[in-house]
Amino acid sequence: MKVAKFGGSSLSCGENYRKVKEIVDSDPSRRVVVVSAPGKRTANDNKVTDLLYICHAHIRYKVGYDDIWNNICERYLEIASACGLSEGIKDSLNSVRSSMTSASSEDDIVSRGEYLNALLMAEHLGYDFVDAAQWLFFNYDGTVDYKKTYAALRELAKVHTHMVLPGFYGVMPDGSLHVFSRGGSDVTGAIAAAALSAECYENWTDVNGILMADPKIVRNPKLIRRVTFNELRELSFMGAEVLHEDTVFPVRQANIPLYIKNTKSPSSAGTLIMESFTDESEEERARFITGIAGKKHYSIITVSKNRMTDDISFIRRVLEISERYDLHVEHIPSSIDSFSLVIATKSLYRCVHAFVADIQKECQPDSIKVCDEVSLVAVVGRRMQSTKGVSGKIFGTLGDHGINIRLIEQGSDEINIIIGVMDCDFIPAIRTLYESFT
Repeated sequence: MKVAKFGGSSLSCGENYRKVKEIVDSDPSRRVVVVSAPGKRTANDNKVTDLLYICHAHIRYKVGYDDIWNNICERYLEIASACGLSEGIKDSLNSVRSSMTSASSEDDIVSRGEYLNALLMAEHLGYDFVDAAQWLFFNYDGTVDYKKTYAALRELAKVHTHMVLPGFYGVMPDGSLHVFSRGGSDVTGAIAAAALSAECYENWTDVNGILMADPKIVRNPKLIRRVTFNELRELSFMGAEVLHEDTVFPVRQANIPLYIKNTKSPSSAGTLIMESFTDESEEERARFITGIAGKKHYSIITVSKNRMTDDISFIRRVLEISERYDLHVEHIPSSIDSFSLVIATKSLYRCVHAFVADIQKECQPDSIKVCDEVSLVAVVGRRMQSTKGVSGKIFGTLGDHGINIRLIEQGSDEINIIIGVMDCDFIPAIRTLYESFT
């Protein structure tokens, strides 16, 4: 059994609905389907979820929203008409509209995008509709109650052999609805796959898979055909637009392969994500870089003190001050008598003067230097640890292209190298690394 999740771009109109049905029907093992709300049909269109957020705001401030609601209704009615479905969705739309009052929470209202879309898709596929409120349970702190959730879906699967599940939301202990952050339908699909011990989890979207670099920076970057969960985590943290942050956890814990596939090109290989790979191809062995990602606008605070290593609490005290100012320290490169804190500039500059003053007062370093306009570039690859001279090749190549390196850090598992460059060298650095090593 496979769990297939389809994103909003794959469900934006009747034509895309028919493509989804062809994909599901082509493989009898795709017995559980998770859907997002309809996405944009064109660049100037609106996502249904965005329209529902606006509806909630209008209700809250007692502003009319008939035009917005009519726009939402037209989306679902167009899909139903294009796919030759019954007019039952009209009753569901009327029921949702009547339930939208000033007492409705934002989560109540925005969750209806997935709810309505799942009703339509269930009819379109001839599957059973199973509401997320029947099985996806949250704790009061907003975390998923996995034990209760898994048990509930497994019981439902005994009755419903073919299911369509709305993504994005579940139910709190008090019975109220609660939604994940944006992209949360990915998480719903992953949880369903793990609960049902699926053969694999397929995440269907509008791209062929994960790319080796940002296509806004590198023209036509290559597809990453296979990537480990660790590599994906590194790329995601460094800004690569891949999956919702919490999507990986359930399937990784259950050791379930995750595929990213393209609804518009279902025969394309896509990207396979697993814990590890034992059968490396010749092409994979020849290339030590899996992907390149990066983020701009960081600051480096370098704290220096002679014989710093003799003061065993020095770094801890500086970090406690950063915690006091709610500053997220992303990297801490160090040497014998100095270390640096890498912090997003936007976060730092609301308190930079007070932060530096407190370090000076409480830790009495010899000097504190702040360097702005720094970008971080991550070179990620599981084969780097077994390839000799990787760092030398990377640094040498950047130097040959006139790119000055301000920071170097490598993870202990040796699957990534973080390079700090000035913001003005961010794009040239990524392009140089991609063109030289992929």
